[in-house]
Amino acid sequence: MSPTPARVTAVDTYDIRFPTPVGLDGSDAMNPDPDYSAAYLVLRTDAEDGPEGHGFAFTIGRGNEVRVAAIHALRHRVVGRTVEELCAGPGTLYRGLTGDSRLRWLGPEKGALHMAIGAVVNAVRDLAAKRAGKPLWRMLAEADPEWLVRRIDFRHPTDALTPQEALTLLRRGRDGAGPRTARLPESGYPACTTSPSRPGHDDDKLARLARRAVADGFRQIKPEAGADLADDARRCRVARAAVGPDIRPAVDASQRWDADEAISWTRALAAFDPYWIEEPTGPDDILGHAAIRRAVAPVKAATGEHARNRIVFEQLLQAGAPDTVQLVAARVGGVDENLAILLPAAESGVPVCPHAGGVGLCELARHLAMFDYAAVSGSTEDRVVEYVDHLHEHFADPVVIRAGHYTAPTAPGFSAALRPEALARYTFPGGTYWAAGPHGRKGQFA
Repeated sequence: MSPTPARVTAVDTYDIRFPTPVGLDGSDAMNPDPDYSAAYLVLRTDAEDGPEGHGFAFTIGRGNEVRVAAIHALRHRVVGRTVEELCAGPGTLYRGLTGDSRLRWLGPEKGALHMAIGAVVNAVRDLAAKRAGKPLWRMLAEADPEWLVRRIDFRHPTDALTPQEALTLLRRGRDGAGPRTARLPESGYPACTTSPSRPGHDDDKLARLARRAVADGFRQIKPEAGADLADDARRCRVARAAVGPDIRPAVDASQRWDADEAISWTRALAAFDPYWIEEPTGPDDILGHAAIRRAVAPVKAATGEHARNRIVFEQLLQAGAPDTVQLVAARVGGVDENLAILLPAAESGVPVCPHAGGVGLCELARHLAMFDYAAVSGSTEDRVVEYVDHLHEHFADPVVIRAGHYTAPTAPGFSAALRPEALARYTFPGGTYWAAGPHGRKGQFA
């Protein structure tokens, strides 16, 4: 008699919030006091001693409960299904979640519900990689190209990339994939640090942290900009003087400007030789991004952090809007949709530099970038993964940076699991930090 297959028995959800405004961590021109947060889930199974799947959607505090509720609303799609079924075909799960006719009016494929779908898909991918005994980046890099293509939803963007073209890209990427996969644990993947350049830092702190970043091996830093032109010019001058001519400062405007304003502002900062201008205008303004890119060259244009789905990325690429694509591991519909972004970018010859920071975004983004290097683009030229030095200690498989490079994760899974003590302390509102009274600022979320 064959054994009973293991099934998913529960989707446990948590509203996790960290008090990052205490040190102005994560602040920028649009978000001065974010509480970095995660709508977090754990897939529980009835497999004896079997792994669990972990995933999350990143937010910045107030409203995090909305995404938690959205994840809860999706639980019927996974509870009761066999672990084997879910892990063998997460692409089918993605299409089932995005195509649920009773939920589509909450999207489709955008907003809080879509980010919740991404959290669920990522949890399934985490579970699948753990069952395979491999870190996710290696599992994807060693996967059969046909298997990967079957897990990508090609609805709508086939005018940019067809399944056959994707298969050709992945087959081509297999050339040399073995040596590149073996090389990553030794060489790591280039990182760009944002930590020295938050708006709340004074000039001395900015210069000190920028010099430290260079000494630590980073070849690119990212000053925040967008609030005041004179202040931005001063801070860019301080950063350039601190790092010298051979380091790339990539200026981040955090969607602050209209297109015309972005052009004039970037031209005013061009004297400091910024490498790129990031998110210069609204994330849905595809034609505005294209106009900005044409007007500010040779300064490059980078965008995608707040793009809602693969269709927006397709149109950005078709419009010639980005010099650099910035996908986010926990914004669109999870790993499966991010594959549908990586491949058209590779087809267009546009480097992908994942946005990270936040809660766990660094932990996840490194997997996608390393898969891209090992089995898609085959290159790290003009490619970096953003790095911000906070909150990593709360993860079971935290990021490690050496000589300005992400080290390759070796633990099985997608590195999404928070430590139990983090759940106990920072679950809102009942965690020990938030329940402790005024210093926990519990009333801020009322």
